[in-house]
Amino acid sequence: MDKDKAKERIEKLKVLINDYRYEYHVNDNSIMSEGAADGLKHELSQLEEEFPDLITPDSPTQRVAGKALSKFKSVNHQTRMLSLNDVFDKKELLAWKQRIERLMPSKTDSASKIQYFVDLKMDGFSCSLVYQDGNLQTAVTRGDGFSGEDITQNVKTIESVPLKLRYSKKYQNLLVGRTEIRGEILMYKKDFDQLNNQRQKRGETLFKNPRNTAAGTVRQLDPSLVAQRKMYFHGFDVLRSEQDVNSYSESYEAMTKLGIKTNTQARLFDSIDQVIEFADKWEHERQSLPYGTDGLVIKINNKTVQEKLGVVGKAPRGAVAYKYPAEEAVAAVKDIVISIGRTGAATPVAVFDPVLIAGSTVRHASLHNSDEIERKDIRIGDTVIIFKAGDIIPQVQKVLIELRPNDAKRFRFENELKRQYPELEFVRPEGEAVYRVKGASGPILLKRGLQHFASKSALDIEGLGDKNIEALVDSGLVSDFADIYTLDVGQIMRLERFAALSAKNLVLAIVAKKRPTLPKFIYALGIRHVGAQTAIDLSQKFRKLDSLGTASYEDLKNVEGVGEIVAESILAWFADDDNQALLAKFRNLGVWPEDVKHVGGPLSGKSFVITGSLDSMSREEASEKIRALGGTFQTSVAKGTTYLVMGAKAGESKAQKAKKLGTEVIDENDLTNMLK
Repeated sequence: MDKDKAKERIEKLKVLINDYRYEYHVNDNSIMSEGAADGLKHELSQLEEEFPDLITPDSPTQRVAGKALSKFKSVNHQTRMLSLNDVFDKKELLAWKQRIERLMPSKTDSASKIQYFVDLKMDGFSCSLVYQDGNLQTAVTRGDGFSGEDITQNVKTIESVPLKLRYSKKYQNLLVGRTEIRGEILMYKKDFDQLNNQRQKRGETLFKNPRNTAAGTVRQLDPSLVAQRKMYFHGFDVLRSEQDVNSYSESYEAMTKLGIKTNTQARLFDSIDQVIEFADKWEHERQSLPYGTDGLVIKINNKTVQEKLGVVGKAPRGAVAYKYPAEEAVAAVKDIVISIGRTGAATPVAVFDPVLIAGSTVRHASLHNSDEIERKDIRIGDTVIIFKAGDIIPQVQKVLIELRPNDAKRFRFENELKRQYPELEFVRPEGEAVYRVKGASGPILLKRGLQHFASKSALDIEGLGDKNIEALVDSGLVSDFADIYTLDVGQIMRLERFAALSAKNLVLAIVAKKRPTLPKFIYALGIRHVGAQTAIDLSQKFRKLDSLGTASYEDLKNVEGVGEIVAESILAWFADDDNQALLAKFRNLGVWPEDVKHVGGPLSGKSFVITGSLDSMSREEASEKIRALGGTFQTSVAKGTTYLVMGAKAGESKAQKAKKLGTEVIDENDLTNMLK
């Protein structure tokens, strides 16, 4: 191929490759496969190798990393790179709006004319790209706002940064002279995870978060390292010495036309109410974004008006960062309790005073296993940073060693297992980090739990006895408590034990218990140390299951009959991820206990013990009737017991103790009259 034909071919290849880059990185649209694009780049590279004088700075081949630098040059910003003041709720946002209205420079810029340009606040690293006559000249970090570091070689390796701006008829004036594009360099969550997976395989230290990784990568002196890590540039402003672009909404349109990627979620609004509605929407939907965000950037859209409003300190008056509730918080570890999940796994849980994280109150966080406690050196009394993994599960990020008190207590996992669960034996299988109950597999624990869940004292589900439970679990139809509410007649009939009528009756019996009383449901969950009476006491105190689930250690200790061990057990149960998933599944299936609307009854404040047998009812039926009327049923006479009921063939030991303690002794007839 002669030089003229090569030049023509090179120009066509550059256009096609740049079109591919623009569609892929700016419009999220692929016009060809990655393999085909690589083939075009390879052909371009070969032609340029043959005719090196045809290589231009804007060629896609010039993205290759250059030589490592000894240090970065300092570059002054032509226009200061400002930061933004934060507002943390709607009240502060409205106060900002009112200040803006008071400061509007003239009647022509009245409050009724204000438009707000709103974009997601990306969790990235601010950078300025300077183009001269459409060609990338320099890339500079924010630095102190007045000057930053020249990172041009590194930024050239980022595919979403065009080395030459695209032609746009509407914005062709921006391709002449100096045009500055400001934006964020960021790493997407999936690329960050992939990078950490690779580091883990190589036995290297894992990076903490995408933002710090992107910032650290961009400031590497060796561009070849930067080229190995996938990053993106998202523009958020266009600057010219002349006021060629009058608003932020126009800046975004111009950047997109010129080949700069922008956030497609950005919007222009006429009222602050619309801004608040937009903020609420993305607070709930932000996890779907490919990158992290902790809020919004809200600006007066008209750049002239914003300029007239001026600057206070390092921040413009006409823009703010609206921050979502913190995803991290600091808390002091008051205790560490161990939860036994449905698979028999022993999970340590940190307990602390309530803290607000990502809009919800958190009182405990999973510590995963004993190795994790040792690795992070978490002790009772430590101050720790709590965060929500995926905005859902509270976890301990790290210990603030500097704040460790002298009396901080080490948590000896095996010793605590023996103390908290003296009747159980635990094993740690080779190669695993988790201790499990010895001899208890998931199905065995599930069968035992379901037997209790369906028992007469709990939800009393007729037809769901031991044998039927075994059949349902062994067949794979039931893998947790909630699964029984998904069963249909056809599924059950396929099991050997069931015919059409018995299958139908079982389904009806299960459905009938979708709205149990709160005490019955709490007891049915099988929370360790929570018996039927404690479930009643908890119900009367908290009235709702959600309130019990978010109760603090002190709240629980204030319930009569709930001591340290019971409180820890309840906290551990509600802190367990499997249990939280189970409750969510119950709720989705419409299975939820009724709230307690009335507390007390004619027997409120009275406690009963029954000894011997009753003629008119079983002891279990009697206990339920006593509790239904607000009374307390006890299994043994103690100080404060109101009545000892003497049934047939009753022994004398309880009667003697009752006499000694001053407890009134009554017979079955007296009890029956009270229950009426």
